[in-house]
Amino acid sequence: MKKIIPILMIIASQASSEEAADLGTLNPDEMTWQSFRQKAEEGETGMVLCSMGYAITKSGDHDTARLLFKNCAGAGYTGAMTWMSQMENNGLGGDYNPDASAAWDKKAADLGDPVGKFNYGIGLLRGHGVAKNETLGRQYVEEAAQDGLEIARRLQSADYDLDEVTPDADNWKYAPVF
Repeated sequence: MKKIIPILMIIASQASSEEAADLGTLNPDEMTWQSFRQKAEEGETGMVLCSMGYAITKSGDHDTARLLFKNCAGAGYTGAMTWMSQMENNGLGGDYNPDASAAWDKKAADLGDPVGKFNYGIGLLRGHGVAKNETLGRQYVEEAAQDGLEIARRLQSADYDLDEVTPDADNWKYAPVF
């Protein structure tokens, strides 16, 4: 009987291995940058995957973050749209592109996102990435404030003085081009 038990264990482990091969990867690599990139390359989206774009861009891997955010924005995640705007406006993982930045904010704003409304409103106030229109810009900021966005309320309280909400280090971006 003692000789039969090891033989049965070997047979059982072989059968188990064959069954596992039929099931695919049983313990996938789930929580690494590489796995998130692979999922993004496959076009996968979802709340967790989309939220990882933030951590990935903060780590400096802007190409992967851009891929994640583009997929997620395409799937309707407005937070990913405003992150795409930020990446375009700062040249992260691509060229500096204020027009694309404004377009992403407008898309998010049109879907009701308060951050998109605020950012697009600021773009309109400055004429950055979009034609300057102070009246329309204030309307977007007002909507964001009504939606509860505190920074929009702060801008209103400062009588729309943009230095209140953005660092002066960015002023070079907003200077008129002659």
